[in-house]
Formats: sequence, C-alpha cells, structure tokens
Amino acid sequence: MGEIFVMATTEKKPVTPQEYLKRERPSKNKHEYFDGTITALAGASMAHNDITINLFGEVRNFLKGKPCRILPNDMRVSSPTRNAYMYPDAMIVCGTPELEDDKFDTLKNPVVIFEILSPSTREHDRVTKFGYYRQIPSFREYVLIDSTACFVEISRRQVDGSWEFEATADPFGHIFISSIHCPLSMEELYSNVSFATKK
Repeated sequence: MGEIFVMATTEKKPVTPQEYLKRERPSKNKHEYFDGTITALAGASMAHNDITINLFGEVRNFLKGKPCRILPNDMRVSSPTRNAYMYPDAMIVCGTPELEDDKFDTLKNPVVIFEILSPSTREHDRVTKFGYYRQIPSFREYVLIDSTACFVEISRRQVDGSWEFEATADPFGHIFISSIHCPLSMEELYSNVSFATKK
C-alpha cells in the first residue's frame, strides 16, 4: 500500500485483536495487525496515487449495474481467525458484504484484492500479506501492480485450491480479472504515470 514504512510495536506482549481494533478505530493513522504485532502505514508516491485513480476509474465504470463493487483502502480486511487485519490498496466484493461487527469497517469476504507495489512493500505484499489473504474463503484473485515499472502480476485460486500466476509487462497489453470478467488496459492503468524518479 503505497510507500509503507513498517514499524512494529515495542510492547513486550502481543496485542489482541480486540485491543488492536479499540486503538485503530479512533486513530487518524492506519495500522495493520499481524499475529499480535501492530505495524504503521504511511505515505504514497505520485505514481501510486495515479495508478490508484486509474484503477478505480476503470473498474468502477465496468462494474456499473453489476452485483459487485470496488472499495478503497479505508476499508480493512480481516482473516478468518482474526490473526490479521490489513488495508489493501483496493478490493472488490460481490453480493452482500460480510462485515466483522456493527462498526461496518472490516470486510470478511473480498473476492479480488489489489496491492500497488513499491520498493519498500514489494516482498511484504507478495509474501506476508498474500499468506494471510489466502486464508479468506471468498478470495479468488490477487492483483499486484508495480509502481516503479509497467508490470502487473495476477494470482488466481484454482478449483483444487492451488494458485496460478500470470504476469505482463506489455505497456499496450491487457490483464483480465476473471472473477468479474473484467479486462483492464495496461495503457489506461498506467495513464499519466511517470517512472522518472525510480532509482
């Protein structure tokens, strides 16, 4: 999620999910939760913001009149065992949203999750968060969008529970979100995105 700096809490004992939510809900800043540890999220590059805007515009227009919707990164996702609470850059939910409680801020049934990769989050998003997302029964596709180069990777859950991976770096190509039958143009996804500041 953008240019994220991960900072673990300094507390000696693990924080419970209940304690995390009690702290997080009134907080002005976003924090994620992994097995008792709280991490803080901060900042986003211009490229990250441009990709987010393009993604929302394309997917939202495609989903008009359909039983699915795209949600922004203000909505949390929880794992079934509540050992993780995360803020995807965007996600798609189909049908009736299943929420964890009456606060209406934690989704339990995303179908598609998007993360926009930066140098500081690449491995965390690819490995750690993907591991927790895979615990969610409704989760079908994981879309990783690079913010430093034209590159998108999609992971799709198969009928047998395994995952199939597809990637493209073609700036004039397309990706396909099969869960919602949505084609996305790489050209539109990266419209107005500059990689000039990449190191």
